[in-house]
Amino acid sequence: MKTSKTIILLLISIALFVGCKKDKTKGCKDPNSITYNPEAEEDDGSCEYSGVGGNVTIVAYPKHHGNDTRPYNVYVKFNTQEFPGENPSLYDLQIAADTTENHIEIENLKRGYYYIYMTAFDTSISAIVTGGIPTTVTMTAGEMDLDVPVTE
Repeated sequence: MKTSKTIILLLISIALFVGCKKDKTKGCKDPNSITYNPEAEEDDGSCEYSGVGGNVTIVAYPKHHGNDTRPYNVYVKFNTQEFPGENPSLYDLQIAADTTENHIEIENLKRGYYYIYMTAFDTSISAIVTGGIPTTVTMTAGEMDLDVPVTE
C-alpha cells in the first residue's frame, strides 16, 4: 500500500513538473531597434525603428575644434551607431544646407539610432572639414541640439 502511494505521488509530481511549461519572454529581438530586449526569446512585433515620419528635429552643428563652421551637407544613416563610410549613397537621408546658417535641421525623425555625418567649410582655415557622430533619439517629439565634430 505504501509503495503504491509513493508511486502515485511520484507520478503526480512528474506530471506537474512536465505539465508546467514556462512562457517564453516576449519582446523585440532586433538589436537595431530602439526597443530591443536582449532577454526576449520570442519576437512580439514591438520593434521600433528610426527613420522619417516622426515628430523630432535634430539641429546639427558641425564643430571644428569646438568652433562653428558653415555646413554644406548632412547625411543620416538610420538604425545604426556605426560609421557607414564617406560615400553619400550609403546613407538613408541627405540634406543640403542653407550656407548662411551654422546648422542643419533634420526634421520629422522617429525614436531610434542614427549616425549623422556632415561636410562643412571652416572659414578660419579655408578648408573643407568632415566628420560624424552616432546619436540616439529617445523622445517622441521635440528638438535636440547635436554638436558634430568635424576635422580636416
